Amino acid sequence: MSRIGNNPIKVPEGVNIKLQDNKIIVSGNKGSLELNFYDVDIDYRNNLITLKRNSEASDIKSKHGLYRSLINNMVIGVNSGFTKELELVGVGYRASVQGQKLDLSLGFSHNILFEIAPEVKVETTSEKGKNPIIKLSSHDKQLLGYVAAKIRSFRKPEPYKGKGIRFVGEQVRRKAGKSA
Repeated sequence: MSRIGNNPIKVPEGVNIKLQDNKIIVSGNKGSLELNFYDVDIDYRNNLITLKRNSEASDIKSKHGLYRSLINNMVIGVNSGFTKELELVGVGYRASVQGQKLDLSLGFSHNILFEIAPEVKVETTSEKGKNPIIKLSSHDKQLLGYVAAKIRSFRKPEPYKGKGIRFVGEQVRRKAGKSA
């Protein structure tokens, strides 16, 4: 069985940890995040965070590993941040940014205007002969993944020609077309 929850979390310099009743607040140079936790005890000493569970029930064991992963992602996020890159594959597919609004031209009869959360920074690059790329960055890994998945859902990669929005480096499984 996995023992992820037993691994201590090293807190780098410049990251502040504050423990209240059932809440942990992690702040650093990129921002601040907070998490409510239950059924585990958090101990913070000597720049190490350790988690102990209150019971050996299976749901509490799973929360033990979950909270450890969430707190580790919070520490990494406020210290260095996370990035995701999306690639637009298709003829005439374009993306542009105006403030926190992403304007996507994906082959529909209209452009899609998508309002991005203020915690997520977005930028687009378009080079001649290459697919347009949308680069998302944030200190909140969960919010970043949600925004990236929502953008991808506007035009998922299809299996025949491979057109659509995909993550950079994602392999799309291609199918053979009709055989004559």
